[in-house]
Amino acid sequence: MQQDVGSFATLGLHPSVLAAITAVGYEEPSPIQIQSIPLIMAGHDMIGQAQTGTGKTAAFALPILSRIDAERREPQVLVLAPTRELALQVATSFESFAKQLKGVNVVAIYGGAPMGPQLKAIRQGAQVIVATPGRLVDHLSRNGGMLSTVQFLVLDEADEMLKLGFMDDLEVIFNAMPDARQTVLFSATLPASIRGIAEKHLRNPQQVKIASKTQTVARIEQAHLMVHADQKINAVLRLLEVEDFDAMIGFVRTKQATLDIAAALEAKGYKVAALNGDIAQNQRERVIDSLKDGRLNIVIATDVAARGLDVPRITHVFNIDMPYDPESYVHRIGRTGRAGRDGRALLLVTPRERRMLQVIERVTGQKVAEILLPDAKVILQARVRRLTQDMAARVKDKDNHNTELLTQLTTDLDCNVEQLALALLAKVTEGQAFTLAGVEREQPVMAPRGRDDRNRRDGREGGGERRERRAPLALSEGKVRCRTALGNRDGVAARNLLGAILNEGGLSRDAIGRIQIRESFSLVELPEEGLERLLGKLKDTRVGGKPLKLRRYRED
Repeated sequence: MQQDVGSFATLGLHPSVLAAITAVGYEEPSPIQIQSIPLIMAGHDMIGQAQTGTGKTAAFALPILSRIDAERREPQVLVLAPTRELALQVATSFESFAKQLKGVNVVAIYGGAPMGPQLKAIRQGAQVIVATPGRLVDHLSRNGGMLSTVQFLVLDEADEMLKLGFMDDLEVIFNAMPDARQTVLFSATLPASIRGIAEKHLRNPQQVKIASKTQTVARIEQAHLMVHADQKINAVLRLLEVEDFDAMIGFVRTKQATLDIAAALEAKGYKVAALNGDIAQNQRERVIDSLKDGRLNIVIATDVAARGLDVPRITHVFNIDMPYDPESYVHRIGRTGRAGRDGRALLLVTPRERRMLQVIERVTGQKVAEILLPDAKVILQARVRRLTQDMAARVKDKDNHNTELLTQLTTDLDCNVEQLALALLAKVTEGQAFTLAGVEREQPVMAPRGRDDRNRRDGREGGGERRERRAPLALSEGKVRCRTALGNRDGVAARNLLGAILNEGGLSRDAIGRIQIRESFSLVELPEEGLERLLGKLKDTRVGGKPLKLRRYRED
């Protein structure tokens, strides 16, 4: 364990916290962590002057979690943050670092969300409260004693809190807490107002200052795509269609995600493998060797599993999951753009991660350009371009000695060269559409969801319009429509369903009609004649590890 976390193991942290550090992929402490953790572990009040993105959340979360009493089911830690986004981000970090600490619970308290669940989490004994000042004062007006057991107070981005006018709220919160507490204050700047708070509410504070440093990533073109979390797999599949890459490493946060995404890509024909902490060392070496020599083109990995991975042919880094901090982002994308080559880094950003994107841009000193999801037309053009590139060298190959075979095939099949070429093209492109209508059928709708979409889902205004737009297409002659609960959210594409039904049902390709992929289910047209016998054959079929469970679809 200590070997994995490097010098974190010398800072006196709780063993379970060290285990969590390994799980999230932290390799060695940052300067703010090296200086702050021993002071907080020793019980000192502290003023930390550091920019967002220097690793300051871990600088206070790790030592505080190492010192709380998990047996006490009452608030022990209060972290104040200026915005809802930062509160959520800090709460998520605490949850990650506390995963190995049994019985430790975290609650985020912020405006714009119902108070009920927040009150319930506090009543049930959450030890860590991460809150915005305004909403916390609302809670205190109902329960003035809720902070009476807090031992650790952290003011994160204190200067931002004052800029937003929270000074009066902070005084209310200070007065609701025990005097005998440890207080840690972090601020990018230390104006007179912050120094005034420190003098009044901190006891002999130790000071830590970390100079801001700009990190630049030369020769790497960076881009991001806004996407909802449940749309990530389909976004990855679409982007890979149009990205011209040699080799790629995709980063995710969990072991399960490495397996799920690798399986989805493999089903689309990509040469891909997963790398995570459960992969044995000899297998890990085989994966890396395969990536180096071209037997694999894509590896999906966690930060921990990708340590030391250095493959010169990597042209793209795909941040499928947002890294925990900007340093990790820089470390990840540094695996491309090497040896004088240009590189490209892609980043998927969910709505709640917008703030971290801004932090990454500020820390790296570079803009991460926004791109749009490629539509069916762009995808079709990319497919035709790849096919053209693949065929160009073969067409110009003067050593191609298949003239006799060509003559024999046209004779045996009683066809001309053009007919044979069309047949061979159909074989080469089997399973992948090369018409605009075909590509459109393959691609699920991935419009960003906003309030109007929620209203439509709830059956309110606009519901009829949505139902009409998403109504099933006209049924093909001689076919019946069948339904499966597998859909877009399961990473299922039309090609996956088609392959499973052809393999298990013993049908010819033309026996299956349209396949429509929806978010939470799919519709497949199957022959009406012999349907029950066919469904019997398919009853144990699985797609992507999940049961197909096709049944006749009754339309009202």
